[in-house]
Amino acid sequence: MPKSLLRPHASRVSFLQRLLDALLIFSIYRGLQIVFNADGEAKNILAEALAVIFFLTFAELQGLYRSWRTSPLGDEVGAVFFSWLCVIFVLLTLAFVSKTSESFSRALVITWWIVVPVILTAARVAVRSALRIVRQHGANIRTVAIVGHNAVAHHLVKHLASMPWAGLAIKGIFDDHQSEGLSIEIGQSSYTVGSMEELMQKVHAGEINAVYIALPIRCEQRIEELVNQFADTTASVYVMPDLFISELMHARWINFGGMPLVSVYETPFCGLFSWMKRLEDVILSSLILLLISPLMAVIAVAVKATSPGPVIFKQRRYGLNGALVEVWKFRSMTVCENGGHVPQAKKNDARITPLGAFLRKTSLDELPQFINVLQGRMSVVGPRPHAVSHNEEYRKLIKGYMLRHKVKPGITGWAQVNGWRGETDTLEKMQRRVEYDLHYIQNWSLWLDLKIVFLTVFRGFVGENVY
Repeated sequence: MPKSLLRPHASRVSFLQRLLDALLIFSIYRGLQIVFNADGEAKNILAEALAVIFFLTFAELQGLYRSWRTSPLGDEVGAVFFSWLCVIFVLLTLAFVSKTSESFSRALVITWWIVVPVILTAARVAVRSALRIVRQHGANIRTVAIVGHNAVAHHLVKHLASMPWAGLAIKGIFDDHQSEGLSIEIGQSSYTVGSMEELMQKVHAGEINAVYIALPIRCEQRIEELVNQFADTTASVYVMPDLFISELMHARWINFGGMPLVSVYETPFCGLFSWMKRLEDVILSSLILLLISPLMAVIAVAVKATSPGPVIFKQRRYGLNGALVEVWKFRSMTVCENGGHVPQAKKNDARITPLGAFLRKTSLDELPQFINVLQGRMSVVGPRPHAVSHNEEYRKLIKGYMLRHKVKPGITGWAQVNGWRGETDTLEKMQRRVEYDLHYIQNWSLWLDLKIVFLTVFRGFVGENVY
């Protein structure tokens, strides 16, 4: 079997993917019409056609039909579900505006909305499983070479080796300062280190499909020379960034009066994305407040009845762009500390009331923050706000700490659903929380927000270090 089984036919494969998705969406609706004994009037045909057109459009915007060879299945599934959610939103809007929603079977439509993304996902799982079997038999393999004998290159080798499902075969590491073959151990495997002359011979002979250049930024001239040399071959070329360039990778190009600039530290919520994020916050917080308002009333009465003091504790925190905002919580302590020194709550903290201990452990003390979301001070999802005194302490100790404030603080966040919630009694714990917060900011999407909200329901309300 040929090693490059699909790559020469990439355009045809992409077309077949679109055709398969369209047929599945169409056929699922037709099958459900039979199940629910619904008629096949023109309005149903129009609904099917619009769903197909809108899905293919949103899927294209999500990059669903690009190569997902080196991407996790979860990312591809996320793109499928987000694209379909957009279709549902558009169809609902059209049905509302045209006053035709009553013309459709609600049971049929709701079932269709649920079944389609499940089937589309199942199809992609089946394709990935088939490709994994094919690659285990030596077909559809891409041969790759690593340029650079350094820590960054070794990290890349480990990363590629951790993705056996991608079908990437590492044919060696190559370096300017290596003349004779050398065998080195990286992880659990051995690799040969060869010279650049040897690499160029292999590339020109068609033995290498892709070249990953992993040289430090100070070797800019050499990187440029290599890129120019590989331009005379058919190999795909990738440049592996070092730490500094990694930070630039999260930047974006801006037009500054006709001059292109790189914006390194910037909020992801600009223009349309800002409106999308705000709309998400208003919808989610409104729905949640409607559901929890009876519970909030009960908690308010309990707080007032069990200890003296106000029901709501208002504490100053840093909000968007470092501006001071008031964050509301149900009072859980006998004190309302809001000064220059605010000790973090610890295990068996004498300041915490018996009811407050329960509220803090279950995060019920934070429910009033959904009102803060409606006020525009916070978001449902974002980095958790810290006391001002803690911000002033950690901004001096942790690189990039204040970048958390390029977005609004959130009620829940990526750090919290990954276990970094509660007391941070060591600098390392706070560093890990900040790393997750920055990851969220750099990789924000509506799908990621919905994923965090979903995970919060199952693992974001309680934690081992929450006191």
